[in-house]
Amino acid sequence: MSPIADRYARLADGFLARVRATPEDRWDAPSPCRGWTARDVVGHVVNGHRGILALAGGQAPAAAYGVGVCGMADAPDVAPDADLAAAFTAARDDMLAVLTDPDRAARPLPDGPLGPVPVERAVDLIGALELLGHTWDLARATGGDESLDPEAVARTHEALLPHHGGLLMTGAFDPGVAAPPDADPQTAFLCFTGRRP
Repeated sequence: MSPIADRYARLADGFLARVRATPEDRWDAPSPCRGWTARDVVGHVVNGHRGILALAGGQAPAAAYGVGVCGMADAPDVAPDADLAAAFTAARDDMLAVLTDPDRAARPLPDGPLGPVPVERAVDLIGALELLGHTWDLARATGGDESLDPEAVARTHEALLPHHGGLLMTGAFDPGVAAPPDADPQTAFLCFTGRRP
């Protein structure tokens, strides 16, 4: 795999591990994302993957595994009996297929918070931001493991610093909050994304 595909796979596997570890009675627990439950967080990540895959030249997003379709910044309808692990596994596998196909990975995306960039660049930065942030959100909501990949946190945080204004303009991100002076890298990153760890 390419370095980008490998980085994506590690983060996706970390998210999937949190999905699989979620107790059945915690899916309706509130998450750090305003108005979203743990179930909504996973639905949002699945839906966002589907949106990127559509922009990469795949088919239009379609509901599957009990997870609906909506705008990429929102959370779709998720059935109470949705198979969230299967929904995310399918999205992850489709994304890896794009990232390991040089032509599809290099396809330019329309303007976004990074400007016009290839699919693989968007996945490597915005995708990493989404997976890291929502891995933490899901873990916080469900009492799971909140630790994130330290290398991915540092790399993603540094790479996104120049794009903070663009991220805020999407309306999908809260303004950053001041990190404590002695914050570790994960805490600093989460504060950058508007979370309050």
